[in-house]
Amino acid sequence: MPHFRTYDDAELHYRVLGPADSPLPPLVCLAGGPGRDAAYLGDLGGMAAHRQLIIPDSRGTGDSPSAADPSRYAFPQLSEDVEALREHLGLERFALLAHDAGAAVAQAYAAGHPQRLSRLVLVCPGSRLQGELPDDAQEIFASRAHEEWWPQASAAVQQLADASDLSEVRELLFAAAPLAYGRWDEPQRAHAATEGEQLGPVPRAGFWQGVDEQLRTALAAGLREVTCPVLVVTGDRDAVTGMRAGELVAASFPDARVRQLHEVGHYPWVDAPEAFGPTVEEFLHTA
Repeated sequence: MPHFRTYDDAELHYRVLGPADSPLPPLVCLAGGPGRDAAYLGDLGGMAAHRQLIIPDSRGTGDSPSAADPSRYAFPQLSEDVEALREHLGLERFALLAHDAGAAVAQAYAAGHPQRLSRLVLVCPGSRLQGELPDDAQEIFASRAHEEWWPQASAAVQQLADASDLSEVRELLFAAAPLAYGRWDEPQRAHAATEGEQLGPVPRAGFWQGVDEQLRTALAAGLREVTCPVLVVTGDRDAVTGMRAGELVAASFPDARVRQLHEVGHYPWVDAPEAFGPTVEEFLHTA
Protein backbone atom coordinates (compact mmCIF):
# COMPACT_ATOMS: atom_id res chain seq x y z
CA MET A 1 0.00 0.00 0.00
CA PRO A 2 1.52 3.37 -0.97
CA HIS A 3 2.26 5.92 1.71
CA PHE A 4 3.39 9.52 2.15
CA ARG A 5 4.98 11.56 4.90
CA THR A 6 2.98 14.48 6.16
CA TYR A 7 3.95 17.77 7.83
CA ASP A 8 4.82 16.22 11.24
CA ASP A 9 6.68 13.29 9.64
CA ALA A 10 3.83 10.83 10.23
CA GLU A 11 3.62 8.11 7.57
CA LEU A 12 0.06 7.93 6.22
CA HIS A 13 -1.30 5.47 3.70
CA TYR A 14 -3.57 5.71 0.71
CA ARG A 15 -5.16 3.44 -1.88
CA VAL A 16 -5.12 3.89 -5.63
CA LEU A 17 -8.06 2.45 -7.56
CA GLY A 18 -8.52 2.55 -11.30
CA PRO A 19 -6.37 2.37 -14.43
CA ALA A 20 -2.89 3.86 -14.28
CA ASP A 21 -3.07 4.70 -17.98
CA SER A 22 -6.33 6.66 -17.76
CA PRO A 23 -6.20 9.93 -19.71
CA LEU A 24 -8.38 11.50 -17.01
CA PRO A 25 -6.76 13.28 -14.05
CA PRO A 26 -7.00 11.49 -10.70
CA LEU A 27 -9.69 12.28 -8.16
CA VAL A 28 -8.66 12.50 -4.49
CA CYS A 29 -11.47 11.18 -2.27
CA LEU A 30 -11.94 11.83 1.45
CA ALA A 31 -13.99 9.59 3.73
CA GLY A 32 -16.29 10.84 6.45
CA GLY A 33 -17.59 9.36 9.66
CA PRO A 34 -15.75 11.15 11.14
CA GLY A 35 -13.04 8.64 11.86
CA ARG A 36 -14.37 5.97 9.52
CA ASP A 37 -12.22 3.61 7.50
CA ALA A 38 -12.27 4.82 3.89
CA ALA A 39 -13.07 1.28 2.69
CA TYR A 40 -16.76 2.16 2.84
CA LEU A 41 -16.30 4.42 -0.20
CA GLY A 42 -15.60 1.32 -2.28
CA ASP A 43 -14.99 2.41 -5.87
CA LEU A 44 -17.71 5.08 -5.62
CA GLY A 45 -20.22 3.15 -7.63
CA GLY A 46 -17.86 2.21 -10.43
CA MET A 47 -16.09 5.52 -10.93
CA ALA A 48 -12.74 3.73 -10.71
CA ALA A 49 -13.50 1.93 -13.98
CA HIS A 50 -12.16 4.83 -16.01
CA ARG A 51 -10.45 7.25 -13.60
CA GLN A 52 -7.89 6.78 -10.84
CA LEU A 53 -9.26 7.38 -7.37
CA ILE A 54 -6.73 8.36 -4.69
CA ILE A 55 -8.22 7.45 -1.31
CA PRO A 56 -6.17 8.33 1.78
CA ASP A 57 -6.58 6.61 5.13
CA SER A 58 -7.00 9.40 7.64
CA ARG A 59 -4.98 9.25 10.84
CA GLY A 60 -6.00 6.35 13.03
CA THR A 61 -8.09 4.68 10.32
CA GLY A 62 -7.35 1.94 7.80
CA ASP A 63 -3.60 1.38 7.49
CA SER A 64 -2.61 4.82 8.80
CA PRO A 65 -1.24 4.93 12.36
CA SER A 66 -2.87 6.68 15.27
CA ALA A 67 -1.80 10.23 15.98
CA ALA A 68 0.68 10.75 18.81
CA ASP A 69 -0.89 14.16 19.42
CA PRO A 70 -4.73 13.97 19.67
CA SER A 71 -5.03 17.49 18.21
CA ARG A 72 -3.94 16.02 14.86
CA TYR A 73 -7.39 14.44 14.54
CA ALA A 74 -9.12 17.83 14.30
CA PHE A 75 -10.37 18.44 10.79
CA PRO A 76 -8.30 21.62 10.11
CA GLN A 77 -5.18 19.57 10.87
CA LEU A 78 -6.42 16.73 8.67
CA SER A 79 -6.66 19.23 5.80
CA GLU A 80 -2.91 19.76 6.05
CA ASP A 81 -2.45 16.02 5.55
CA VAL A 82 -4.33 16.49 2.27
CA GLU A 83 -1.82 19.16 1.26
CA ALA A 84 1.04 16.77 2.07
CA LEU A 85 -0.61 14.14 -0.11
CA ARG A 86 -0.91 16.63 -2.98
CA GLU A 87 2.79 17.42 -2.74
CA HIS A 88 3.64 13.72 -2.62
CA LEU A 89 1.59 13.06 -5.75
CA GLY A 90 3.20 16.00 -7.56
CA LEU A 91 -0.15 17.59 -8.44
CA GLU A 92 -0.12 21.33 -9.09
CA ARG A 93 -3.92 21.43 -9.00
CA PHE A 94 -6.36 18.58 -8.48
CA ALA A 95 -10.01 17.62 -8.11
CA LEU A 96 -11.17 16.72 -4.61
CA LEU A 97 -14.26 14.74 -3.56
CA ALA A 98 -15.36 14.41 0.05
CA HIS A 99 -18.25 12.63 1.71
CA ASP A 100 -20.11 13.43 4.93
CA ALA A 101 -17.71 14.74 7.63
CA GLY A 102 -14.90 14.57 5.08
CA ALA A 103 -16.57 17.62 3.56
CA ALA A 104 -15.45 19.64 6.60
CA VAL A 105 -11.85 18.60 5.90
CA ALA A 106 -12.31 19.50 2.23
CA GLN A 107 -13.75 22.91 3.10
CA ALA A 108 -10.86 23.63 5.46
CA TYR A 109 -8.48 22.62 2.67
CA ALA A 110 -10.29 24.81 0.16
CA ALA A 111 -10.15 27.79 2.51
CA GLY A 112 -6.44 27.30 3.18
CA HIS A 113 -5.29 26.28 -0.31
CA PRO A 114 -7.86 27.59 -2.80
CA GLN A 115 -5.33 27.82 -5.62
CA ARG A 116 -4.72 24.07 -5.50
CA LEU A 117 -8.23 22.92 -6.41
CA SER A 118 -9.53 22.53 -9.95
CA ARG A 119 -12.90 21.07 -8.86
CA LEU A 120 -14.52 20.31 -5.52
CA VAL A 121 -17.30 17.74 -4.99
CA LEU A 122 -19.04 17.58 -1.61
CA VAL A 123 -21.33 14.59 -1.14
CA CYS A 124 -24.05 14.77 1.53
CA PRO A 125 -22.23 17.33 3.68
CA GLY A 126 -23.34 18.67 7.03
CA SER A 127 -23.45 22.42 7.63
CA ARG A 128 -21.77 22.75 11.02
CA LEU A 129 -19.12 25.03 9.48
CA GLN A 130 -21.91 27.27 8.24
CA GLY A 131 -23.19 27.65 11.81
CA GLU A 132 -26.60 26.12 11.10
CA LEU A 133 -28.05 22.67 11.75
CA PRO A 134 -31.25 22.27 9.73
CA ASP A 135 -33.86 19.78 10.92
CA ASP A 136 -35.02 18.43 7.56
CA ALA A 137 -33.10 15.16 8.15
CA GLN A 138 -35.47 14.40 11.02
CA GLU A 139 -38.41 15.28 8.79
CA ILE A 140 -37.15 12.87 6.12
CA PHE A 141 -36.76 10.14 8.74
CA ALA A 142 -40.28 10.72 10.11
CA SER A 143 -41.75 10.66 6.60
CA ARG A 144 -40.59 7.05 6.20
CA ALA A 145 -42.38 5.73 9.31
CA HIS A 146 -44.52 3.48 7.12
CA GLU A 147 -41.50 1.39 6.04
CA GLU A 148 -40.95 -2.00 7.65
CA TRP A 149 -37.55 -1.22 9.17
CA TRP A 150 -38.60 2.08 10.76
CA PRO A 151 -39.73 1.04 14.28
CA GLN A 152 -36.50 -0.85 14.97
CA ALA A 153 -34.35 1.93 13.50
CA SER A 154 -36.19 4.58 15.49
CA ALA A 155 -35.67 2.69 18.75
CA ALA A 156 -31.99 2.17 17.94
CA VAL A 157 -31.45 5.88 17.31
CA GLN A 158 -32.85 6.68 20.75
CA GLN A 159 -30.73 4.01 22.46
CA LEU A 160 -27.48 5.06 20.78
CA ALA A 161 -27.24 8.21 22.90
CA ASP A 162 -26.81 6.12 26.07
CA ALA A 163 -24.90 3.15 24.67
CA SER A 164 -21.29 2.76 25.82
CA ASP A 165 -20.40 -0.88 25.19
CA LEU A 166 -18.70 -1.16 21.80
CA SER A 167 -20.52 -4.33 20.75
CA GLU A 168 -23.86 -2.75 21.70
CA VAL A 169 -23.02 0.37 19.71
CA ARG A 170 -22.23 -1.74 16.66
CA GLU A 171 -25.54 -3.61 16.93
CA LEU A 172 -27.47 -0.37 17.30
CA LEU A 173 -25.68 1.22 14.36
CA PHE A 174 -26.76 -1.62 12.10
CA ALA A 175 -30.33 -1.46 13.41
CA ALA A 176 -30.41 2.28 12.66
CA ALA A 177 -28.61 1.96 9.32
CA PRO A 178 -31.69 1.91 7.02
CA LEU A 179 -32.30 5.60 7.72
CA ALA A 180 -29.09 6.39 5.81
CA TYR A 181 -30.19 4.74 2.56
CA GLY A 182 -32.83 5.38 -0.04
CA ARG A 183 -34.07 1.78 0.35
CA TRP A 184 -33.09 -1.26 2.39
CA ASP A 185 -32.23 -3.92 -0.17
CA GLU A 186 -29.28 -6.33 -0.33
CA PRO A 187 -26.66 -3.81 -1.63
CA GLN A 188 -27.57 -1.42 1.18
CA ARG A 189 -27.54 -4.15 3.82
CA ALA A 190 -24.12 -5.34 2.68
CA HIS A 191 -22.72 -1.82 2.69
CA ALA A 192 -24.04 -1.14 6.20
CA ALA A 193 -22.87 -4.44 7.69
CA THR A 194 -19.33 -3.27 8.49
CA GLU A 195 -20.03 0.28 9.71
CA GLY A 196 -19.45 -0.52 13.38
CA GLU A 197 -16.07 -2.10 12.69
CA GLN A 198 -15.00 0.81 10.48
CA LEU A 199 -15.50 3.58 13.03
CA GLY A 200 -12.47 4.71 15.05
CA PRO A 201 -13.68 6.09 18.42
CA VAL A 202 -10.55 8.19 19.10
CA PRO A 203 -10.29 9.89 15.66
CA ARG A 204 -14.04 10.42 15.78
CA ALA A 205 -13.88 12.11 19.19
CA GLY A 206 -11.03 14.40 18.13
CA PHE A 207 -12.48 15.55 14.81
CA TRP A 208 -14.24 18.70 16.09
CA GLN A 209 -11.95 19.40 19.04
CA GLY A 210 -10.52 22.92 19.29
CA VAL A 211 -12.83 24.31 16.62
CA ASP A 212 -14.27 27.41 18.27
CA GLU A 213 -16.51 30.10 16.82
CA GLN A 214 -13.58 32.28 15.79
CA LEU A 215 -12.01 29.50 13.74
CA ARG A 216 -15.36 28.47 12.28
CA THR A 217 -16.04 32.03 11.17
CA ALA A 218 -12.57 32.37 9.64
CA LEU A 219 -12.94 29.14 7.68
CA ALA A 220 -16.39 30.14 6.45
CA ALA A 221 -15.00 33.49 5.30
CA GLY A 222 -12.20 31.72 3.46
CA LEU A 223 -14.72 29.80 1.39
CA ARG A 224 -15.74 33.05 -0.28
CA GLU A 225 -12.26 33.17 -1.84
CA VAL A 226 -12.52 29.71 -3.41
CA THR A 227 -12.78 30.26 -7.15
CA CYS A 228 -12.96 26.68 -8.43
CA PRO A 229 -16.36 25.24 -9.37
CA VAL A 230 -18.07 23.33 -6.56
CA LEU A 231 -20.69 20.58 -6.82
CA VAL A 232 -22.78 19.60 -3.80
CA VAL A 233 -24.64 16.30 -4.12
CA THR A 234 -27.58 15.55 -1.81
CA GLY A 235 -30.22 12.82 -1.59
CA ASP A 236 -33.89 13.43 -0.97
CA ARG A 237 -34.01 10.43 1.42
CA ASP A 238 -30.91 11.36 3.40
CA ALA A 239 -32.05 11.15 7.02
CA VAL A 240 -28.48 11.73 8.26
CA THR A 241 -27.64 15.22 6.97
CA GLY A 242 -30.74 16.00 4.91
CA MET A 243 -30.76 18.32 1.90
CA ARG A 244 -30.91 21.79 3.41
CA ALA A 245 -27.37 21.46 4.83
CA GLY A 246 -26.04 20.94 1.31
CA GLU A 247 -27.80 24.08 0.15
CA LEU A 248 -26.20 26.09 2.97
CA VAL A 249 -22.78 24.68 2.12
CA ALA A 250 -23.19 25.53 -1.57
CA ALA A 251 -24.20 29.10 -0.67
CA SER A 252 -20.82 29.52 1.07
CA PHE A 253 -18.95 29.38 -2.26
CA PRO A 254 -18.92 31.89 -5.13
CA ASP A 255 -19.36 29.20 -7.82
CA ALA A 256 -21.37 26.26 -6.52
CA ARG A 257 -24.32 24.22 -7.66
CA VAL A 258 -26.49 21.64 -5.91
CA ARG A 259 -27.62 18.37 -7.46
CA GLN A 260 -30.37 16.57 -5.58
CA LEU A 261 -30.72 12.88 -6.43
CA HIS A 262 -34.17 11.27 -6.21
CA GLU A 263 -34.85 8.32 -3.87
CA VAL A 264 -31.27 8.49 -2.65
CA GLY A 265 -29.97 8.56 0.92
CA HIS A 266 -26.62 9.36 2.54
CA TYR A 267 -24.64 7.03 0.26
CA PRO A 268 -25.61 7.99 -3.31
CA TRP A 269 -23.10 5.67 -4.96
CA VAL A 270 -24.78 2.71 -3.20
CA ASP A 271 -28.40 3.72 -3.81
CA ALA A 272 -28.01 5.02 -7.35
CA PRO A 273 -24.57 4.40 -8.90
CA GLU A 274 -26.09 4.91 -12.35
CA ALA A 275 -26.97 8.48 -11.38
CA PHE A 276 -24.14 9.35 -9.01
CA GLY A 277 -21.15 8.50 -11.21
CA PRO A 278 -22.39 10.32 -14.33
CA THR A 279 -23.40 13.34 -12.24
CA VAL A 280 -19.90 13.68 -10.80
CA GLU A 281 -18.17 12.90 -14.10
CA GLU A 282 -20.22 15.46 -15.99
CA PHE A 283 -19.21 18.08 -13.45
CA LEU A 284 -15.53 17.10 -13.59
CA HIS A 285 -15.57 17.31 -17.38
CA THR A 286 -17.33 20.69 -17.53
CA ALA A 287 -15.02 23.40 -18.81
